[in-house]
Amino acid sequence: QVHLVESGGGLVQAGGSLRLSCATSGRTRFPYTMAWFRQAPGMERTFVAAISGAGSTAYYEDAMEGRFTISGDNARNTADLQMNSLKPEDTAVYFCAAGKFGAGSRMYIMQPKNYDYWGQGTQVTVSS
Repeated sequence: QVHLVESGGGLVQAGGSLRLSCATSGRTRFPYTMAWFRQAPGMERTFVAAISGAGSTAYYEDAMEGRFTISGDNARNTADLQMNSLKPEDTAVYFCAAGKFGAGSRMYIMQPKNYDYWGQGTQVTVSS
């Protein structure tokens, strides 16, 4: 069984930075595509960023590109999310996800339903 554990959430003022980390435990036989999603209260879970298991290609939701950077270690199936210039609208629970695929179209990678494992989530709160 594969488990994902997120860390690094917290409270930050607008314009500040946070770094989220996702660690994988359990037996993983090949590089997964690792992703971050977020969910605000009363809203659907939406895509933030992903890094493919094959080739480490990074994908971003348009609103995050330039502010957020995803990095990862394919050998250990980990993924970090550096978030800069945070805004109050970035407030949400952030979830790490792992998909048993190495690559895919941008549309495929952005869909939560395509991921096999999920972490419990970590709260990010940005005050104005």
